[in-house]
Amino acid sequence: MNEFLQFLAEPIAQRSLWACGVIGFSNGFVSALVVLRKSSLQIGTISCALLPGIALAILLFGLLQLSILLGAVMAGLLVGLGSLFLSRTSRIDHDAALSILHATAFAIGYIILIRLGLQQKVDDWLFGNIMSMGNADLWISYAVSAIAILSITALHRPLLIYLFDPRAAATMGIPTRALSYGIFTLIILVLVSSLQAVGAFLTLGLLVAPAATMYLLTDKASALFWGGGLIGGLGSILAFFLSYPMEWHLGATIIVVMGSIFLLAYIFSPKHGVIFKNRQRNRKNKA
Repeated sequence: MNEFLQFLAEPIAQRSLWACGVIGFSNGFVSALVVLRKSSLQIGTISCALLPGIALAILLFGLLQLSILLGAVMAGLLVGLGSLFLSRTSRIDHDAALSILHATAFAIGYIILIRLGLQQKVDDWLFGNIMSMGNADLWISYAVSAIAILSITALHRPLLIYLFDPRAAATMGIPTRALSYGIFTLIILVLVSSLQAVGAFLTLGLLVAPAATMYLLTDKASALFWGGGLIGGLGSILAFFLSYPMEWHLGATIIVVMGSIFLLAYIFSPKHGVIFKNRQRNRKNKA
């Protein structure tokens, strides 16, 4: 216990704890967009396609945090929008185009980074290393989180109309194409800002599980955002306190906690849980 308290007094631990709260909340908040858009697998595929942007940024500008962020964002946007272009200009469907571009981009990025002698950095970007986040990384996460949360809050009503009925949104004069690109860009920004925390392979869990859990607990769409944010933030902080004494990888622990919370909601949710549904079914059978 004393050892853990000594660890908490270290700047690296305090920085990591703040990062867990901020990154967890912002990912949980934005996860509502992913769940309502039903684009979980698409985002999961794109998360691994960020590697070539990171590699090219390092190759051109060195290990500068801002250039790495911009490179990853550009790679995500190019792969995402490129897959749409391929699907619209050929017989290949969107999923196939996305898979091809994602795999090719990942392979190119991996080759470049290994050639640059950055094997350890590759592991951090793929699986996360929140303890290695510096002050610059934290400030980038704060800025991206603020932009994402404020943008979604300001555009809350037109966003919900567009997500539930794009045709109705278009007839109401809502710029649906701009909203679509804006949503995609926000998701990519949050995805990139949390890359070092949980890694490309694990970040999908943090960008889906919080809102998916809320989806089992409530029928109110607006609650997915703030509820998802609270689950993401508090769950990530809980993972921080669990990972040290159990000697688990922090990024992986965050996803395990998110998955566990989702499983509890799946079983015990008073509205859509398995137990509740079984009780309803039994009542109907008796009636």
